[in-house]
Amino acid sequence: MRAMKIRKSIIAGTWYPGNPRTLRGEIERYIDRAETPQLDGIVALVSPHAGYVYSGQVAAFGYKLLRGLGIEKAIVLGPSHRVPFRGAALYGEGGFETPLGIVETDSDLSGKIAGKDPSIGTSPGAHAQEHSIEIQLPFLQVVLGAFKFVPVLMGDQGRRTCEALAKAIIPLMDEKTILIASSDLSHYRSYNSAVAIDRGVVDRVEAMDADGLLSDLESGRAEACGGGPIVAAIMAARGLKAGKSAILKYANSGDVTGDRAQVVGYLSAAFMKG
Repeated sequence: MRAMKIRKSIIAGTWYPGNPRTLRGEIERYIDRAETPQLDGIVALVSPHAGYVYSGQVAAFGYKLLRGLGIEKAIVLGPSHRVPFRGAALYGEGGFETPLGIVETDSDLSGKIAGKDPSIGTSPGAHAQEHSIEIQLPFLQVVLGAFKFVPVLMGDQGRRTCEALAKAIIPLMDEKTILIASSDLSHYRSYNSAVAIDRGVVDRVEAMDADGLLSDLESGRAEACGGGPIVAAIMAARGLKAGKSAILKYANSGDVTGDRAQVVGYLSAAFMKG
């Protein structure tokens, strides 16, 4: 049997604890403190990707909802911060390692997504130093236990790539699969400025308005480093007949550190059928 190609963690011990017991305990505390409504038919989440000390509590509002749903697969869409490229890039075969163990990639599901459109390919190298997908995995490991996943990085976050991904993902979703869009919101604005500009993104997400969000991002009226993943998730959710959304939690780094001079915004949201 061929050895599995493992992507080692690049942020354990910095962005989140490197000790497994400490990491699991921290996530459990975030989840315990998250007060979430009872929601049915969840198909996708929006989740932040900063260090846990800043955005972990916000992320917990979404991940808490996944417990007990019998989810076995996750498709995680993240923006590429370090490697520029056009379209979207999957990791392909292998797995991602965190202090909580190895999460195996679903090679069958990956192949079906990568083969759907010329703009969607496979590039393990694009994933090598990217944090936006890895940061989601420990939360998923805690709330789901064993699962497989498909890591998808977006180098190009324009309409064409968003539509191609949504079209590829829609027929592969079922009640045992969850879609995660990894994104932070505005960066390094003053507290009040961040709250004001982030309000626009929150409103578009709540309305599941992919076109409006794309327009706002392109014009600069809105900011989200993972705007493409959010838009693709909304498009996919719409295609799955999800007509409801829930804004679970919004906050920014100033709420954690008390420093309101330059903050980063975070959002947790869910899209549901019904």
